[in-house]
Amino acid sequence: MARIGVAGVAGRMGRLLAEEARAAGLLAGGTLRPGSAALPPDGVAILPDIAALAAVSDVVIDFTHAAAVGGHAEALVAAKTPWVLGTTGLFDADEGAVIAAARAIPVCAAPNFSPGVTLLLALAERMAAALPADTYDAEIVEMHHRQKVDAPSGTALGLGRAVAAGRGVDLAAMMESGRHGHTGARKPGAIGFASLRGGQVVGEHSLIFAAAHEHIALTHRAFDRRIFAQGAVRAALWLADRPPGLYSMRDVLGLGA
Repeated sequence: MARIGVAGVAGRMGRLLAEEARAAGLLAGGTLRPGSAALPPDGVAILPDIAALAAVSDVVIDFTHAAAVGGHAEALVAAKTPWVLGTTGLFDADEGAVIAAARAIPVCAAPNFSPGVTLLLALAERMAAALPADTYDAEIVEMHHRQKVDAPSGTALGLGRAVAAGRGVDLAAMMESGRHGHTGARKPGAIGFASLRGGQVVGEHSLIFAAAHEHIALTHRAFDRRIFAQGAVRAALWLADRPPGLYSMRDVLGLGA
């Protein structure tokens, strides 16, 4: 069985990931965020940096911060260690580092590791392909806890990419986010986003296809972050012996492209 390392093991997600990996008898150890005063979970071996963690792990799960992605990519490629990446809010350079790493090691990157969300993304693409953009307006609404720093959420953007893929368009060209003031009429074929923040909401996402005579809504609500940790551990076990490449949770669940 694969030894699983957890980057940022003292964080909110890191602790859950460590619990799930340890429950399966697979936890190799973890790292702490540089400068963090947070205490790690009891009994978890703490490595000094990502390179040291990669050296003792068969796969590393990383839900840390976009600013760490470039350095983590370099260290994991150097160690030839597979990488499960759940960090969101990536900039173009970060995404480029992930794509480059996948040429050398297996990488499973997903905006959300919930099996339910993975199925939601697959449905979103199929529905977008079947419902004409000039008749069915696509709107994505997401809500998260007050501490979340990026918007729209990675999962919301994943839904947007699924809709764009189903319609054969580029999301960046069709995206309308955070409307305010006198915006004018909705652009034909636009993919709209609205982000809500408050309380301690784990994650709620809805995709709405709105036509003149009917509305169709797909909604997912997460009540416990543990579902993401369980999915990431499942992805790690699947990824450990794969060839280099960029994979997603659709691959892990056997849903195909």
